[in-house]
Amino acid sequence: MNYKELNLQGLQAERQWDVSEAFPVLMRKVYVWMTMALAITGFTAYGVATSPGILEAIYTNPILFWGLIIAEFALVIGVSAAINKLSLTVATLMFILYSVINGALMSYIFLAYTTTSVATVFFITAGTFGVMALIGYTTKVDLSSMGKILFMALIGLVIATVVNLFVKSDGFTMILSYVGVLIFVGLTAYDTQKIKQMLLQAPDAGEGAQKLALLGALTLYLDFINLFIYLLRILGKRE
Repeated sequence: MNYKELNLQGLQAERQWDVSEAFPVLMRKVYVWMTMALAITGFTAYGVATSPGILEAIYTNPILFWGLIIAEFALVIGVSAAINKLSLTVATLMFILYSVINGALMSYIFLAYTTTSVATVFFITAGTFGVMALIGYTTKVDLSSMGKILFMALIGLVIATVVNLFVKSDGFTMILSYVGVLIFVGLTAYDTQKIKQMLLQAPDAGEGAQKLALLGALTLYLDFINLFIYLLRILGKRE
């Protein structure tokens, strides 16, 4: 074995070490950021729900209400589309801002449902999410095909939800809720596997890789929030 072969093996071993060291750090950051965002959303939602003035301002002022919704879409699209151009600090601040706005808009759940019911469904969501994330992380089965099907189903769900805004059918709303649960249960496993595969290719835990981890955290955060909302519609007890 000559010097070049020894050097190549050494570089490969060093590369393997870098990947093995970086991956758990990056995956940990995914779940730390996701948990942080969920905590911010929860505290904001409860804070707004217990502040009649802020609550009234949001839900009685169409300009403010729709402005917040547009801001949500703008932040998600901005972080997702421009993640490579943004600094890690700016991307993180945008994620935090999105969590705050989403919490403000979700404040209605504390008025529509009992606090005990909200807490119970949250823990059910956390358990379901945890199981599906574990499956997505550990399974050897390629979930890409399932992901494509789920994405198409998600588009159908969005269209059906828009139609139901005009139909206003309680029965149809319940059907959509069950479909939504199935879609986001599947997406949790699929997105977890996709994030794992993406971060396994990261050469280190530098800023570029951390921005990918932040994007993964945003994806799982959205899966969790949507799963929670659909489960709450099914299992939640009204005030």
